[in-house]
Amino acid sequence: MAWAAVAAGLAGCATGGEGTFGSGGKGGAARGGDTIRVSPDDGARGVPPDGRLEVRVPSGRLESVRVRRVEDAEPSDVPGAVTPDGLRWRPKPGTRLALAAKYAVDAVALDGHGRRSARHTTFTTLVPGRRFIGYFAPEDRATVGTGMIVSFRFNRPVRNRAAVERAIRVTSDPPVEVAGHWFGADRLDLRPERYWRTGTRVTVDLRLRDVEAAPGVYGVQRRTVRFTVGRSQVSRVDAAAHTMEVRRDGRLLARLPVTAGASKTTTYNGKMVVTELFEVTRMNGATVGFTDARGKGEYDIKDVPHAMRLTDSGTFLHGNYWAEPSVFGSANVSHGCVGLRDVKGGSAASPAGWFFDRTLVGDVVEVVNSRDRTVAPDNGLGGWNMGWKRWKAGSALR
Repeated sequence: MAWAAVAAGLAGCATGGEGTFGSGGKGGAARGGDTIRVSPDDGARGVPPDGRLEVRVPSGRLESVRVRRVEDAEPSDVPGAVTPDGLRWRPKPGTRLALAAKYAVDAVALDGHGRRSARHTTFTTLVPGRRFIGYFAPEDRATVGTGMIVSFRFNRPVRNRAAVERAIRVTSDPPVEVAGHWFGADRLDLRPERYWRTGTRVTVDLRLRDVEAAPGVYGVQRRTVRFTVGRSQVSRVDAAAHTMEVRRDGRLLARLPVTAGASKTTTYNGKMVVTELFEVTRMNGATVGFTDARGKGEYDIKDVPHAMRLTDSGTFLHGNYWAEPSVFGSANVSHGCVGLRDVKGGSAASPAGWFFDRTLVGDVVEVVNSRDRTVAPDNGLGGWNMGWKRWKAGSALR
């Protein structure tokens, strides 16, 4: 299937209107700014299990709130409810958060005029004593794309990398060699030489309990995580031709018109992996340094539809309703992201909605012919941009 380059509705990242992405996709996480307020703050660490947890809006009403324990063998929602006036969400009385856990907050609100805004934040709870844990992806029992990389981020610097890496065993059926690569002292990624075969069943055995990662710092985790590799979907964005070819199991599924990064804010080249999916999110240029003379964001879009994260630094592939229809398939006008046509509120019938509904975490998006460098292998799950020999050289077990 294919869409014409010019159609009703809007899509893509437009100059002055993209969100939370920097030059070449070098931005940061989407934020809700002053519309939706979340406690604890985004990125907070060491939150006590009985600490304050609240989502609130100064006016309008909260449409939906989900607080979920993530990057854990058993992801689970925090029970809670929105107050009758619609202004606050609070957990169920007596609720205590888990120790040494990461939580994600996703909230959508409507103002008095029915305009939607969204916010996504994360925080981690207190790790007792001199202990360390690894927050990891993907989640247990997930079905992922063939480009998924098993990624661990540790809450403390790891000095004895060999001991920690040895305590994390990744096996698969059918079997394939899997190697680890350290990015600094607190991140370990593991992957095979090539993309996983469709249908592969992967098991991650964590035997970190009592492993000494640094002098006097011991692990607490002992668990098994399993996930399945679904169909293969690799999408190739040609920034010069302004098109994206979507291939499913090697067969061309669609050719979609896109807009990529403008000449001064180009999109990264290289292989990127979808790590998060948002039906709607907020994007603000101020979070990544795109500000005007008053320090305000060059853009602040509260309801960006069908957003798919490609890098930690903020590259997204997302829907857009504010760009001129003529740019899709003909011009690059974004602050570094890849944009697809969409409508306000998001539509499953739009190119962005169609692609979003057919995307899994772990799917690969490769950008070519952009006037930018190749994305760094530690920016998101960019490890596929590193050759196998170099990848294996980054293991502590070589």
